[in-house]
Amino acid sequence: MANENTAKKPSFIARLKRFFKDIYGEIKKIVWPNRRQVINNTGVVVVAVVISSVFISLIDYFFGLVTKLFFGS
Repeated sequence: MANENTAKKPSFIARLKRFFKDIYGEIKKIVWPNRRQVINNTGVVVVAVVISSVFISLIDYFFGLVTKLFFGS
């Protein structure tokens, strides 16, 4: 009796087709940035990397000086 109430599972091929159809539907929803947005975002990333590298370099230099003072090399 339980077998009559359960729905039959779709075949592998049917599930695969549905999977790729869903992927295509999601890809159509993507809103790609325009050229100006890409250039702006790239500039923000480059500036953030430069600021981070300067900050880390200063910390490294400071700790190097402190290490030299303590260990006198």
